[in-house]
Amino acid sequence: MKLSERKKRILRAIVDDYIVTAEPVGSKMIAEEAGLGLSSATIRNEMAELEAMGLIEKPHTSAGRIPSSMGYRLYVNELMRQHRLSIEETEEINRTLRQKIKQLDRLLSDAGRLTSRLTNLPAYALTTSEPKLTIVRFDFIYVETNTFIVVVMLSNNTVKNKLMRLPFSVDQGMLTKLSTVFNANFTGLTEDRITSHLITAAERSIGDSMGLTAAVSGFAIEVLTDSHMNEAYVAGTSQFLQYPEYQDIDKAHRILNYLSDEEELLKLPKPEAQNDIKITIGSENLAEELQDSSVVVAKYDVGDGMQGLIGVVGPTRMDYSRVAARLRYIANGLGWLFSGEDIPPPKITDGDDNQ
Repeated sequence: MKLSERKKRILRAIVDDYIVTAEPVGSKMIAEEAGLGLSSATIRNEMAELEAMGLIEKPHTSAGRIPSSMGYRLYVNELMRQHRLSIEETEEINRTLRQKIKQLDRLLSDAGRLTSRLTNLPAYALTTSEPKLTIVRFDFIYVETNTFIVVVMLSNNTVKNKLMRLPFSVDQGMLTKLSTVFNANFTGLTEDRITSHLITAAERSIGDSMGLTAAVSGFAIEVLTDSHMNEAYVAGTSQFLQYPEYQDIDKAHRILNYLSDEEELLKLPKPEAQNDIKITIGSENLAEELQDSSVVVAKYDVGDGMQGLIGVVGPTRMDYSRVAARLRYIANGLGWLFSGEDIPPPKITDGDDNQ
């Protein structure tokens, strides 16, 4: 959509003001406060054309205008100023990441709380994995008469192992048979294809009457199941109540129920492969509960084929530039922590730049 520079400046002024006030924006306000050097009459004419183009809309009987979903999208893509975090903001994020997020099993919930506090929006944190991994190799290592180690390599090159202690003796010959049958029949399979029929057939082929095949199969299924388990945490849902857009109790209830459903969270938009952040606005969201809200999400690498996502949900008038900058910085910090390296010192200056 081709807009004149004057229309772009007016649209940016409308969005910027509405983000702060949540009130419809009139031509008089733009003329007096936006510093565009235009008369109210000129601005009214331009606003009429912006409305005809579907970029702004008139709510009810108000004389002012508010951005439409299309207007927000154009703002995010072309007009939004690039927010740069201040040194104080980056130091606070780094300090919190280093001090509060120390145990991996608490990392997601801590990251969600940190994000919600810094953005004043409900936040969610997820881990997702590569779909449907398989085992590409089995190895069996003899330890002593009743103990051995089973080692599996997954299709994403990660390795898992388990020490098997048994109430009976197992010799090297049986381990060699197990290695042969598992590498021939159990590699390249997802967990749902490791069936009782397959296990029984393998037991018969090597004369296993001690349950060794079943034990190793159980470990294989456990590894494959755990490899694509997703986790989700939500923090700061009460933040919704501070925004006039969610003062309607039924609306707030619907969106809170949506965010409490882990399966629905896992369906939320994710950044494309070439991007580290994604913004979906209003009707761009497929979920009915999010049709009047926006989602901003950033990704980072967890390792072992896992990807982390940290995002927020809020009104379409959220400050996209500031929110995106904070999410991107938090995601980068989490990526550094997962890699085992310290977060590098910020090389950032105060202020906003144009994109």
